[in-house]
Amino acid sequence: MGLVRRFVLTPFAAALLGAVVLPAGVVLPAAAQAPVQRDAPPSPPATDPHAAAPDFDSVLTTASSQSSFTFDRSMLQAADGFLANGDAETRRVVAGLTSITVRNYRARDFARYDPSALSFIDGQLRAAGWKHLVNANAKDASRITDLWLHFQGADITNVAVLTRGDRNMSVVQVSCDLRPLDLVHLSGHFGIPKVDENAVMVPAH
Repeated sequence: MGLVRRFVLTPFAAALLGAVVLPAGVVLPAAAQAPVQRDAPPSPPATDPHAAAPDFDSVLTTASSQSSFTFDRSMLQAADGFLANGDAETRRVVAGLTSITVRNYRARDFARYDPSALSFIDGQLRAAGWKHLVNANAKDASRITDLWLHFQGADITNVAVLTRGDRNMSVVQVSCDLRPLDLVHLSGHFGIPKVDENAVMVPAH
């Protein structure tokens, strides 16, 4: 008797694939509703000037210290060998990355944020075709995560993750050519926050 393998989607993964039941009238972007079957590793995406995420510095109004680092394509390829550890699926995902930039902000006092600045940035991203998602299952009000995705067809070409806490803010920007479900493989690596497996990402209003 052959071995039957079961693959169970977490709520977060299911949401990225459009497989979860969302509140009435809320649907995920059509581009994120189905994965694309692809055998060969993805090629680097063409640079799209309209897909670049803007600067999030204006969101944090409290005086803060900053640090940042960037993995370019050559650095990502160099890290691929020890990160993947021979796993073909992870190697395929890493091959779809062009660059990752992480910016960390630490407020000197309790962090204060400007809603109008965030709304302005969100408007810029939406006008450029980005999709804004938030976690409908978030239980920790002191830590808020916003996710923006830019699609080309069914593939994600750019990702921006904004995390706001009591004293820290972080921004992760990814240039890539990935399937929606590939984001789960990247969580916890290259400075990208680890995904809450119980997260249900829904369109922001």
